[in-house]
Amino acid sequence: MRKFIVAITLLLLWLVPNTKGQNRNGKVEITGDVKISELVTKHIEFNERMQTVPGYRVQIAALSGANSRNQAFDLKRRFKAEYPDIEVYIIFTEPNFRVKVGDFTSKLDAYVFMQRIKDTYPGTIVKENVYPIHPDLSNIIPESEDDEGL
Repeated sequence: MRKFIVAITLLLLWLVPNTKGQNRNGKVEITGDVKISELVTKHIEFNERMQTVPGYRVQIAALSGANSRNQAFDLKRRFKAEYPDIEVYIIFTEPNFRVKVGDFTSKLDAYVFMQRIKDTYPGTIVKENVYPIHPDLSNIIPESEDDEGL
C-alpha cells in the first residue's frame, strides 16, 4: 500500500509542472476571424485621422411637447428662408428638440450673430460645440471588392 501512495505522489509531482503551460502571465489571447481584427484596425486608424475643432452655435429654440417636432422643422424652414447661408441643425435629445444655427469658430462671432437675431428669435443662447474636420477620403482605394461599398 505504501508503494502505491509513493507511486501516486510521484505521478502527481510529475504532472503538476506540465499544467504550468496554461499560465499566460496575465495576458488574454483572443482567437477569432482575421477579418474582424483587420476591421478593428481600420476603424482605429480612421478615428485617429478624424480631428475636431472647438466652435459655437446659437440655439434659437428648445422645444418639447406633442407638436415639438413639427415646430422645430417649421422653425428651421423659416430661418433658412431668412438666412440661407447659415446652417441649421435640429438635435433631438429625448424629449426635447433643439434648433441650433451657425458654425462659429469664435464665441464673439456667435454673440454678434445672436445679437442680430435676438429680436426675431427671443431666448437665443450661445452653446459650445465640437465640429469634426472631415479628412479627404477621395484618395482612399478599396483593398478588395468587398470594401467597394463601404
